[in-house]
Amino acid sequence: MSPFALSPRPRILVIALRRIGDVLLTTPLIRSLRKAYADARIDVLVFADTAGILDGNPDIDGVIKMPPRPSAWQSVACMTRLFCRYDLAVSTQSGDRPTAFAILAGRMRVAPVEERFSGRIKTALLQCAVPHDPRAHRVEALLRLADIVGVPRVAEVVPPRGSVPTGLPDGGFAVVHAAPMFHYKRWTAAGWRALADALIERGLAVIATGGPAPAERAYLDEAWRDTRVIRRDGVLNWGELTGLIGQARVFVGPDTSVTHLAAATGCPTVALYGPTDPRLWGPWPAAGLSEPWNAAGSVQRRGNAFLAQHAFPCTPCQLEGCERRLDSHSACLDSLAIEQVLGAVDEALTLARA
Repeated sequence: MSPFALSPRPRILVIALRRIGDVLLTTPLIRSLRKAYADARIDVLVFADTAGILDGNPDIDGVIKMPPRPSAWQSVACMTRLFCRYDLAVSTQSGDRPTAFAILAGRMRVAPVEERFSGRIKTALLQCAVPHDPRAHRVEALLRLADIVGVPRVAEVVPPRGSVPTGLPDGGFAVVHAAPMFHYKRWTAAGWRALADALIERGLAVIATGGPAPAERAYLDEAWRDTRVIRRDGVLNWGELTGLIGQARVFVGPDTSVTHLAAATGCPTVALYGPTDPRLWGPWPAAGLSEPWNAAGSVQRRGNAFLAQHAFPCTPCQLEGCERRLDSHSACLDSLAIEQVLGAVDEALTLARA
């Protein structure tokens, strides 16, 4: 399929009203559009608390920010601001609000749609629609939008512009990010302490990162109690995280946006997964995902990314932990042994030395 026939210097809007990790995984689509339309102005519409993950992205000309929980008036005001401003508007989601933004903002509109009555209505209002596929990896699903626009895929996740923070230790170091957004994606505090001790025994300093939220800091206080980690949680922006991880010998983290960022930097990355299905949300290696992740396995490797799981027959369940709520525990993560994690870490460190 040939690219959409747009004006010589087209205006393109990409709509990504999701969480930080989802916005990061939108960057291969944005890069695909940039490569095809080199003279375009490309803007991205995101929630304000996710905009930092796009800082310094060379493919983006402007970031339009919405409040994370916009009122009806704020949504209408944003729609009015964007009305008919773009030659092409691409929604990365099948939801009503992002699709409505695309329909109102672009003279040509593209979006994924679900197989239901509302999806048929949306399809009638779009130039092109991509059937929503719940079995596709998030990056693959987004690159199908590039396919339908008719531009070549560039399957590269683009991290923020890196800036290495000051005060780093001499010699090699590991970066460990222990706290995901949700409790049900957590490994055990005892596991993190044992990992820190083992990394130090391997001659690496350990830098612990994390967010500023009080609940997260409390968990990290427990995880890093009586360890010799260097805590940088709550003080680094996305650019500094990118620069820090890019200098690390290895990164270890759970299913969280920072783990996706680490894989994108090219750092040897060890991801600890539980209920989440890697086929849909596994880390995307810096050189692209040449072979899909398996649903479960002790340790898997794809490029610079390693994925460790303790697989029960129900793994991955794609549910919110064993109790089906955000603050639930997950038995598959509780049962993930330090020996298994260290096996993946040692493989990753061998890659770093190669």
